[in-house]
Formats: sequence, structure tokens, C-alpha cells
Amino acid sequence: MSQLSSADTTTETPAEEATEVEIDERRQAVLDELTARLGDAVVGSHIRPGDDLWVRVERAAWPEAAQVAKALGYTWFDFLSGIDWLPSPFGRDMDAQVDLQVSGAPVKEPAPLVQGYAGGDTRFQVFARLYSIAAGMGIHFKADLPDDELSIGTWSRTYFGADWHERETAEMFGFHFEGHPHLVKLYLPADFQGFPLRKDFPLLARRVRPWPGIVDVEPMPGGDESEGEGE
Repeated sequence: MSQLSSADTTTETPAEEATEVEIDERRQAVLDELTARLGDAVVGSHIRPGDDLWVRVERAAWPEAAQVAKALGYTWFDFLSGIDWLPSPFGRDMDAQVDLQVSGAPVKEPAPLVQGYAGGDTRFQVFARLYSIAAGMGIHFKADLPDDELSIGTWSRTYFGADWHERETAEMFGFHFEGHPHLVKLYLPADFQGFPLRKDFPLLARRVRPWPGIVDVEPMPGGDESEGEGE
């Protein structure tokens, strides 16, 4: 029997192909220009190639970010709102008692705060979106709000459309927009207590009304509703 050569017995493993990183040059150029103009005020960013750009700025630079973006051609104001990244402290406990009888109420460890694209250091953030019709691209801006000072400068002087959005955000999250001309409520009574879009605001109606479908469960197709009766 002839002896096999090492070439016959060795299986060559192909080199791993380098992962190709997709680069969005147009959005990268916008990010570079924003960073050049705002400097260290840009504290986080994320580009999803071919889709969108997220930029997180220092709270103090929030009004300036709007002015710079508008100067770059992002003249279309889309929306402004708030985010509460706190995982709900209630979980399934917000269901009615009949729901708890069906599903139980397991104890869960609180989940960590995850602030999404461009990151974050606080529970609360304000965020907004602008769009350039000429460039066909948008930008999401974000800014962290410390728990002990939920205030930030207004965008209403740069984008008139922000007026209504800031009023709604102030009412639902408790944020204060410095320099806003008329920060009054839109929906809730003047003496309403609390901020309904915060994660720790209890939805008391869930205590007395079950989620739709929990109590009115229809039998499976082909099932016999009387099956098992009389046994």
C-alpha cells in the first residue's frame, strides 16, 4: 500500500472573508458637517445606511442643533416628542385581576435601560426629526435630560411647528421647554396630576377592565363547546 502524502490527508480551511461594512457617504457627510459646526456638543451618532441618521447632542446645544440643521437645508420639521426608557415597573400587574387569574403575575427582575440608536446616559430624552426635501434625507436628533432637571431649550423659534409638539411633550412627560411662548396644556384638565406617558404612571383602568380577548375567548374552529360535559 502506498503511503498517502500530507497533501492527501490535510483539509485546507478557506480563510474567513472579511466582513464588508456598508458606508453611507451622503449621511456620513451630513454627520461630519454637523460635528464640525457643533463640535463636542455631538456626543453620539448612528447611521443606518440607506435609511436614516441619528445624532445625539448635549442638552445645552439643543437649540443650536436646530439652527445648524436648518442652515444645512433641513427645513421640514416632522415631529418632536419625549422618550422614557424606563422599563415598566408594573409589567403584567397593569392587567385587570381577571387577567392575573388567567396568566398569573410572575416576578421579574427589572430590565436595564437601553437608549436605542446614538445611545444615552439618562432615563428621559427629547427627540425630534427633521427632513431635507432637496436631499431626500432626514435626521433624528436626541438629547439627554437629567432626572433632576427636565428642561431644555425650545425649538419653536427655529421651527414654528415645534410649538404644538413641545406643548404636548410638556403635558405628557413633564418636560419644560425654556423660551416657549405659551407652554399650556392641550388635552388634560388644568388640575390633572401626573404625566401619562411616563412608564411609572399607573393606568388604573387596567385594574378594572380586562384586556380585550381575555374574557371573551372563542372556541377553536372545529372544536366542540360541549366536549367534556357530563363526564
